[in-house]
Amino acid sequence: MPELPEVEVVRAGLERHVLGARIVSVEVLHPRPVRRHLAGASAFADELKGRVLTGARRRGKYLWLPLDSGDALMAHLGMSGQMLVQPPASPDERHLRVRIRLDGAAEGRELRFVDQRMFGGLSISPGGAELPPEIAHIAPDPLEAAFDAEAVVRRVRRSASGIKRILLNQTVISGVGNIYADEALWRAKLHGERPGERLTAPKVRELLGHVRDVMTEALAQGGTSFDALYVNVNGESGYFERSLAAYGREGEPCDRCGTPMRRIAFMNRSSYFCPKCQPAPRVRRITAG
Repeated sequence: MPELPEVEVVRAGLERHVLGARIVSVEVLHPRPVRRHLAGASAFADELKGRVLTGARRRGKYLWLPLDSGDALMAHLGMSGQMLVQPPASPDERHLRVRIRLDGAAEGRELRFVDQRMFGGLSISPGGAELPPEIAHIAPDPLEAAFDAEAVVRRVRRSASGIKRILLNQTVISGVGNIYADEALWRAKLHGERPGERLTAPKVRELLGHVRDVMTEALAQGGTSFDALYVNVNGESGYFERSLAAYGREGEPCDRCGTPMRRIAFMNRSSYFCPKCQPAPRVRRITAG
């Protein structure tokens, strides 16, 4: 599944290529990606026709393109979704689901939503140009100007949950996926099961700094690409996976101390950590009084 830096790369690409373009027509090749538009695929296409794309924004892993009507075209990439900007003459992708023909896009290109597994989708958010109400509950991410680090510090230190679980909680901090959580925790020398309430405020600030750094570095390199299905708007994969210090490195020596890295099951996924640099928290014993 694409993580936040990948989605930000896509957002920036959309802003570069389709900003100011007018939607000439919309062709829905499979109804599932527009399933949230209850009026149906034809109504979805009709409502978008003639609208101008006035921006490209993101909150966590959601993308939206504000329209001149005040509404927004929302996209979630799901497990395998791609937003591609292609020349109209280029061959259709095997899993092309929605084609949006544009007038005024860079180099006359069109916007294509491609999704093999079809967990992602497109939808129209009425009045959602500034911030779609459907995602208003999602907290800002560390790369947003609206991100309030001190508010996050307070919420972390009030929680008895493990710090990795907190990092993945989209109502606390958005956009931190499994891979980047493991990387930031490794840099901070924190085990993912350490309770938030047992961390000092300076330690939480340090961790958030590492989260921001990991994401910024991944963004500069185009994100990770463990799933060959992920590409940005130009069809290019990310390269940050070559720089990972924790994720996917079970049995390999820790880059810091040389101890073999470990993997444990976590929320139907995996967590990777160094057992020496990131010791598991001690279990508190309750004594009878």
